[in-house]
Amino acid sequence: MIYLVLGLVIFLGLHSISIVAPMWRDRTAARFGNAWRGLYSLVAIAGFALIVLGYGRARLNPLVLYAPPDWARYVTAILMLPVFPLLLAAYFPGRIRHAIQHPMLTGTILWALAHLIATGTLASVVLFGGFLAWAIADRVSYGSRTQRAISTAPPGKLNDLIAIVGGLLVYVVFEHWLHVRWIGVQPLPM
Repeated sequence: MIYLVLGLVIFLGLHSISIVAPMWRDRTAARFGNAWRGLYSLVAIAGFALIVLGYGRARLNPLVLYAPPDWARYVTAILMLPVFPLLLAAYFPGRIRHAIQHPMLTGTILWALAHLIATGTLASVVLFGGFLAWAIADRVSYGSRTQRAISTAPPGKLNDLIAIVGGLLVYVVFEHWLHVRWIGVQPLPM
């Protein structure tokens, strides 16, 4: 569990710099340029690797906090439907991105909430609860700080269609095949 917690502290802590110290972050990024990006990426990858390692180890000896009912997996499946389209909408600017402002954070909130409903182990609560708390804090602070541009596709009339259709295709592939192969859990009975 220590690797999971350490990974979350590193990964979410790094991603929280813009919440707690946006001016410091902007000055540091401007001063170091690509070196900042490189260091940021390396630290984020290390944090993510610790999360994966820690969660994988914690799942070997799970401490069950609550037992979700069987129907919870269907609620999770429904909550997960917009997650991948929202993630794509962050990079394909259109009406979805304009209406939601930060679709990736909204997708992260839905993903974390959905998984908290479907899982009840301590490791799951730490992992998904941590991401949920971070995403809510980031979303709340979003309007009070200067937004940095991210690289996206050019705005276009088809971007919403690309985000929805592409996201739903990714959802089906992930739900039917990749989740069980990568995570070891089949979300819905086949």
